[in-house]
Amino acid sequence: MNPTRRGILRTALGFGGIAAVHRIGPAWASSLTETPAQTAGPFYPVSRPLDSDADLTLVQGRSARAQGRIVHVMGRVLDSKGKPISGASIELWQANANGRYAHPADINPAPLDPDFQGFGMQTTDDEGQYRFKTIKPAAYPVNPRNPRAVRPPHIHFIVTDRDRRLVTQMYFPGEPTNESDIIFGQLTADDRRAATANLLKATADVEPDALMARWDIVLTGS
Repeated sequence: MNPTRRGILRTALGFGGIAAVHRIGPAWASSLTETPAQTAGPFYPVSRPLDSDADLTLVQGRSARAQGRIVHVMGRVLDSKGKPISGASIELWQANANGRYAHPADINPAPLDPDFQGFGMQTTDDEGQYRFKTIKPAAYPVNPRNPRAVRPPHIHFIVTDRDRRLVTQMYFPGEPTNESDIIFGQLTADDRRAATANLLKATADVEPDALMARWDIVLTGS
């Protein structure tokens, strides 16, 4: 990302870099339950978009914002003892506000959104912090012939540090399709809590109707 683009991103996010995540509170990790590994699914990007920064609501070269409700996803990457992991690479990808991925294998007839980036990357700072600006993805059908088979809103993550790599998914609390989901439903109670974000009240520096999702990622083992 060039310096101008970086400055635009920081202005759009309403904070001076990801270090501002720390203002929300001190040690967030109330539990050091390992974040559960989950499937990457079939829709990891075939090729990464040229614009793959931390603001998925704007596509470089386009003026319109992505459709849907903005959500700021933020947290820290920690080891099993609660120590922040700096320099960890985070990849994030998801469906759009209509429940469709920008992927040739997605047969969902819902419309694509040309103004939604769909994929982002960043590296955790010295405090292990990360922050993305995106939109809340919609639930979507898994099998068009089975209307009950629906995946709840979720966001995919790959987190990689020097000797660990975690593929996982983040869920939103209170979604009616969480419990019936074929993937979330296989998790233990502890893993469900670890895979679910906490929603916070929007602060004054973000959009008034935006969601703020706080989600710490705990890496253990190698």
